[in-house]
Amino acid sequence: MKNLFNRRNAIILAAFLFLTSGIHGQQARPDFNRASDFDIQHYVLRVSFDRPTHKVIGDTTVRLKPLNENFRRVTLDSVGISYSSVTLEQGGTPLKFRPQGGSVIVDLDRAYSPNETVGIRFQYSAVPKKGIYFMPEQKGEGMPGHSAQIWTQGEPDEARHWFPSFDFPSDKATTEQFITANRNETVVGNGTLVEKTDNPDGTVTHHFKMDVPHSTYLISFVVGEYAVVKEKYKEIPLGYYVYPGTESVVLKAYGRTGEMIRVFEEFTQVEFPFAKYDQTIVSAFNFGGMENITATTMADTEILLVNNPLFAGGVEDLVSHELAHSWFGNLVTCKNWAELWLNEGFATFMEAAFREKAYGRRNYIVKILSDAEEFKIDDAVNTKRNGLFNRNAGNVSALFERAATTYDKGGVVLHMLREQVGDAAFWRAVNIYLNRHKFGSVESTDLRKAMEEASGQDLGWFFNQWVYGLGSPKVTVKQAYNPGSKTLTLTVSQTQKLDRLTPPAFRLPLDVEVHSGRNVSAEKIELRKRVETFRIKVASRPTKLVFDKDEKIPLKMVKILPLAK
Repeated sequence: MKNLFNRRNAIILAAFLFLTSGIHGQQARPDFNRASDFDIQHYVLRVSFDRPTHKVIGDTTVRLKPLNENFRRVTLDSVGISYSSVTLEQGGTPLKFRPQGGSVIVDLDRAYSPNETVGIRFQYSAVPKKGIYFMPEQKGEGMPGHSAQIWTQGEPDEARHWFPSFDFPSDKATTEQFITANRNETVVGNGTLVEKTDNPDGTVTHHFKMDVPHSTYLISFVVGEYAVVKEKYKEIPLGYYVYPGTESVVLKAYGRTGEMIRVFEEFTQVEFPFAKYDQTIVSAFNFGGMENITATTMADTEILLVNNPLFAGGVEDLVSHELAHSWFGNLVTCKNWAELWLNEGFATFMEAAFREKAYGRRNYIVKILSDAEEFKIDDAVNTKRNGLFNRNAGNVSALFERAATTYDKGGVVLHMLREQVGDAAFWRAVNIYLNRHKFGSVESTDLRKAMEEASGQDLGWFFNQWVYGLGSPKVTVKQAYNPGSKTLTLTVSQTQKLDRLTPPAFRLPLDVEVHSGRNVSAEKIELRKRVETFRIKVASRPTKLVFDKDEKIPLKMVKILPLAK
């Protein structure tokens, strides 16, 4: 998910207070995982609508396997849903149930064991405050007009407002959707369109099937009147759903989708993992885009800006970001919301990676530097902060308020990790990471293990300061030159403000260039202390000093004091 043009507003939003201290060791990281005594295997979602009242009429079957013996009770997430019946899928035996808080609790007819599958059918209605959104027809005042729309938004925990579920990223299941809409409407859903069935009342039911497991927050549909432009990448169908009359935007906004897939396959050495890829614009979307599995949803206000040359590059970043989630977020998913950076940081980094392939290394570096600057600005004005591993993730509603950390810092840290281990080892590790955890869930420790395996390096220090710690280093460099010994002495101080989770001294492997007239000498130094001194032999009095010319560590701030005369 990405908010393209409004993301800078996050700079002025408050975060929440840290409740733990220290950056070293597992004890410093609270456990945000969610326990369960069952594993959902499959959802069958049947949905129709009473549009004047914005009511959803639902019929959902949840198939699950117990994880323990003597399994008798199921608790699912459910908010604002009114149930008319809850029965066993097989045989239709009525089951006792009760809504409680944000859940529905179902008592089974008997005890079940882990070698059995339990199917529970829920029939219900809801007027969702979240999860499903009804948009009115718009005639086109300043924007192209569109029909009435119905669309979903699941991340982070909105699915529970329209169907009973285990609404947490660690649980993955296959899905089927039966979406009933008007005859003149298009329906975009997850996975393959199996069939369309005409109903006696003039509506049409669209049956979609998603046969690989995925997290609940990625389940989605869009209903409305659309023009569709179709093409293929290899044998993968690509669909672009835009408003009738705006088809010309497709080539500008989405024309490089196939190329992006090819580039991401080359980088990761993992083929596009799903059977199709659709991209659909909708009205009044809260984010720039959302990576709903095989069916990305995008804000019309963002995509239609591609006609303005000032924003065309940003639209391309948005398209590549959401596509990258097919690997980072959908194929391999953060295990809990504290690890959201593994989804969003990777997708942000892959924006830059595509730029590197398409436009060259300099364009890649410009993107990385821009993201680093956005994080540093945000970090400077927010006194209550979180690291990439988000200790505030218990407040799910605030997850996207500090996007500059989760997205921008996340992408830059992956760039720095690439520089630390080397290009070949980095991409080999990415391949290990994706294949090892395919269709599963991950934590930062999983990424670290893959990087260490591919590089042979111990990266505990790197993850402690950049993933679990806060802030970024501020470095002041004082110079002194001794003409007798032709020695340049550098006194390097780290001056970042300390708090409980900011390292007093970052470990910074840095390249230093010393210019002495026409002579240029390259030195490698590594900062580990709050104040350190380095002595460098030079040909003559230095005229220029350059730290980190290749921007291997963009999250630093360096102030070089002039050499005394």
